[in-house]
Amino acid sequence: MADTAAENLTDGFHLIIDALKLNDLTTIYGVPGIPITDFGRIAQAEGMRVLSFRHEQHAGYAAAIAGYLTKKPGICLTVSAPGFLNGLTALAHATTNCFPMILISGSSEREVVDLQQGDYEEMDQLAIAKPLCKAAFRVLHAQDIGIGIARAIRAAVSGRPGGVYLDLPAKLFGQVMDADAGARSLVKVIDPAPRQIPAPDSIARAIDLLKGAKRPLIIFGKGAAYAQADDDIRTLVEKSGIPYLPMSMAKGLLPDTHPQSAGPARSLVLKEADVVVMIGARLNWLLSHGKGKTWGDKPKSFIQIDIEPKEMDSNVEIAAPVVGDIGSCVTALLDAMGDNWKAPPAEWTDAITAKVESNVAKMAPRLQNNNVPMDYHGALGSLKTIIRERPDVILVNEGANTLDFARSIIDMYQPRKRLDVGTWGVMGIGMGQAIGAAVETGKPVLAIEGDSAFGFSGMEIETICRYNLPICVVVFNNNGIYRGTDVNPTGGSDVAPTVFVKDARYDKMMEAFGGVGVYATSPDDLSRAVNEALNSGKPTLINAVIDENAGTESGRIGNLNPQSVVSKK
Repeated sequence: MADTAAENLTDGFHLIIDALKLNDLTTIYGVPGIPITDFGRIAQAEGMRVLSFRHEQHAGYAAAIAGYLTKKPGICLTVSAPGFLNGLTALAHATTNCFPMILISGSSEREVVDLQQGDYEEMDQLAIAKPLCKAAFRVLHAQDIGIGIARAIRAAVSGRPGGVYLDLPAKLFGQVMDADAGARSLVKVIDPAPRQIPAPDSIARAIDLLKGAKRPLIIFGKGAAYAQADDDIRTLVEKSGIPYLPMSMAKGLLPDTHPQSAGPARSLVLKEADVVVMIGARLNWLLSHGKGKTWGDKPKSFIQIDIEPKEMDSNVEIAAPVVGDIGSCVTALLDAMGDNWKAPPAEWTDAITAKVESNVAKMAPRLQNNNVPMDYHGALGSLKTIIRERPDVILVNEGANTLDFARSIIDMYQPRKRLDVGTWGVMGIGMGQAIGAAVETGKPVLAIEGDSAFGFSGMEIETICRYNLPICVVVFNNNGIYRGTDVNPTGGSDVAPTVFVKDARYDKMMEAFGGVGVYATSPDDLSRAVNEALNSGKPTLINAVIDENAGTESGRIGNLNPQSVVSKK
């Protein structure tokens, strides 16, 4: 009788797993430990893919980029207190960048936390998480697991996507209930991200403004890439004839070599445009808040497409706000344009074409050098060719100079193939995003890292080797942050704060974990090594030696550093 009774019971472990699987969430990124170690073991035994990282922050970045690539919430699992805090940076990053993600953390029991009785890793995690994510929930009873996970999924993907925190106290996992009742308590989320149709008058207003434009411009943000409305977006661009400018993670929605791409003429089009259509992009610091010298002194009218009404007028007046999901809004614009849409004046498009051709021609010789040691242009020029020949490769990119130069040099040809630091410009996303991209897509990944940026997540190369993922990491090694030439002004024995160990051999780290390590000193060496890595699919790290004099302070955003007005003598 006891065995029969046991067969009719389930517990919190299995209910959480069954609720996730019911909603097609079958991959977990995390770090095992108290109180979630057994959960990871059971989830793997139940057929889920459970990937264990060396640090929760990087597991969180993997989950966040999984959400961006799949439009389903990526799942990150952490232990309590310190582990939860490690994952919290990634959760906030996901919310800021509008990536759907759920951070699930074990926690201490409520009665102990509330009386502050000093439990193991005691912390009021729910209260801490709330300001940093889109929503936060705690589940105390096994019968509420299904509804708790359903609420987390819907919150993560509906409207403007973002990060959600789900708090699971340790005792919840072992709670037992009738198996049939448990199965009935689970929820299959129906239409978690319903279409939000724009108001017809907002579409008419936008069309009227575009009809009167002499110098129109479309700007795509990563929200446009996330929407996966690729065919309609391309049709809108080509039917309208309007030049477009992609933000970094929107590159590849249309090929960067498309005749309407204004990427190499960015300064010109931002200053001269009279009507700017923002699609899934925000007028934040990445676009100089829509004002200032970047935008010139000519009057501009903005059309903004966003699912979040509060985004409108955040920095400048939006003349034609269009609120809705991007796919529905683009479809409505196409319908309203009709069959006789008039292309922008040739004077505008010809000026952009001329500027693009001129800037590309000026840059070409710099990208073809084979200098030893390498500069950024020669090194990235060789990688630009590889991406052109292998457009299916996913590019992960972070750093200061490494990020800024790569954004402008490497053309992308397919959507959602360029993954970088996003809105915050946060360092350390590299290895987590590379792992998440490889796992979710099965595609080869090329991660181009500054040596400083790589340092934030470098131990995850062991994770890459452990799971034998097709990731090639290129570390641009210039001996420091920005450059390796700064000196201690006191003449003391400590090196300058921005300087690293000279001639470090990051390639040896990869070899230590069983991967392939390569030392490259020229663009030809680099090209050969990357192609071999992508052909083999083996975990590879290439230590690309960059001239330590080649970098510039803070890449292209050195102006954000406050300048001292006091000189101490």
